Amino acid sequence: MSARFGVVTDGGLDAYTELLNDVPVAPFSLNFGSESFRTHEISRERLYQELQTNPVHPTSSQPTPQDWLEAYGRAGSDEVLAVTISAGLSGSRNAAEQARGMVGSGVRVQIHDSRTLSAAQAFQVHAAMSAAARGESLETALAWMTQVEQETELYFTIETLEYLRRGGRIGRVQATLGGLLNLKPVITVDKATGAYTNVGRARSYKGAIAAVGEQVTRTYGEGTPLRLGLLFGSEREDAELLLQNVQARHPVVWSGFAPVNPVLNVHTGPRAAGIAAAPGPWPWER
Repeated sequence: MSARFGVVTDGGLDAYTELLNDVPVAPFSLNFGSESFRTHEISRERLYQELQTNPVHPTSSQPTPQDWLEAYGRAGSDEVLAVTISAGLSGSRNAAEQARGMVGSGVRVQIHDSRTLSAAQAFQVHAAMSAAARGESLETALAWMTQVEQETELYFTIETLEYLRRGGRIGRVQATLGGLLNLKPVITVDKATGAYTNVGRARSYKGAIAAVGEQVTRTYGEGTPLRLGLLFGSEREDAELLLQNVQARHPVVWSGFAPVNPVLNVHTGPRAAGIAAAPGPWPWER
């Protein structure tokens, strides 16, 4: 069955090989002073080396309208669904809207703000691509994505708040920690604002990984079957430990692992572990 629309996304995505996540991407950029890399142009290993040795802390920049326009062109369809990182975290959606005004008259672009990022954004891209693969309408894709958005939570923790602080993204996270930088936060994306907020804390990084797992159980209730997108920074073992923690209290109907992409990893720092969780099978499989 042929797809009735194409799907594109931005560099807020952390893709899973097991999900339908292979779509054109409008990339973010990493800037070390005058040196700039697109998301796909720098390896995670090079990033960690730069973070440790480069006196200039990198900044990230959103995709340009031209980046989005090129992604629309690679969608291979005159009807395009663009899934963006939360507008509460990035200006990528604004760039996508500017690019929509630049497309030819025969192309229709629908923009969907995922109101999240990373693994949770991957779940929504999978929903859109599943609809496309089944020959469903763009409206059906939006309905599936909205349902996935509503039932999915993203939680993560980091070994140090230093990188969030350097990048100016600490905001409400620091406020709720009272500025005690030695505490390890459990961070989520607030569904109302689409911005980061803190929902827990621990005195050690391993304790924080356990706290992420406990937060998942508080949200969905012990024993609820879950789909889990695991995330890791420099150490995959962190995500494996998190999966074991959740498996002790929930049947897991699907799980996958993805590394945090370099642009997002700049803000978390090398050691990070996270999870996107949602209950039961995918909405269209129920």
